[in-house]
Amino acid sequence: MSDAYVVGDPDGFSPLQVELRDAIARELHAQLALRGERIELADLPEVSYQVTIQVERTIRASLPTR
Repeated sequence: MSDAYVVGDPDGFSPLQVELRDAIARELHAQLALRGERIELADLPEVSYQVTIQVERTIRASLPTR
C-alpha cells in the first residue's frame, strides 16, 4: 500500500504524481486552447514536446536544492 493512500489521497498518488498530473493537464488544456479545441495527428510531436517540458520543470522543482 502506498503512503499516499494511507494519508488519505483517494487516487493513491504520491505528491509528485499529483504535481505531474496537474502539470500535464495544464499543458494539454493550453495546447487545446491554442489549437481550437482540437489536436491534429500532425501536431502530436509538438504537443508531446511541450508536455515533456512541463514534466521536466515539475520534476526539477520537486528536487531538493543542494
